[in-house]
Amino acid sequence: MLPKLSENPKITCQCGTISLIASRAEPLSKYVCHCTECQKQSASAFGTSAIFPSEGMWPFPKHLQQHIGMWARQADSGNTVECYFCKVCGVRILHRVIFKDGTPRPSLAVKGGCVEGFNLEGARHIYTRSALVPVPEGSEPGAPRVKP
Repeated sequence: MLPKLSENPKITCQCGTISLIASRAEPLSKYVCHCTECQKQSASAFGTSAIFPSEGMWPFPKHLQQHIGMWARQADSGNTVECYFCKVCGVRILHRVIFKDGTPRPSLAVKGGCVEGFNLEGARHIYTRSALVPVPEGSEPGAPRVKP
């Protein structure tokens, strides 16, 4: 078993232009997502996310806002997924879900590779019906059963 972080981890892009601190020491949950959107976004077989409460991380600090771009897409659920990335290196930092009624989900899906000390211990595999690699038995073929 890996040791728990004693401090809130740093979240950074590849070039270091975007740097902020997670809202808590450990994520609420972790996901390995095999959906085709994550495959495209990561240019890999899956994407990883660490779910953190948005309070304390949203909105982005003013000094970072000029360096962060946003692209939005509609999910199959009808919700809007706001995808935030570093304008300098292009790395996706996090996703923010806006429900159909216009209210934001109270959590952010931070891309796992951007979270200092991120590991896959306890991560749930989701959207496995489009998986390109073997997944653990009991993984979820669609969306997570409990939404963070």
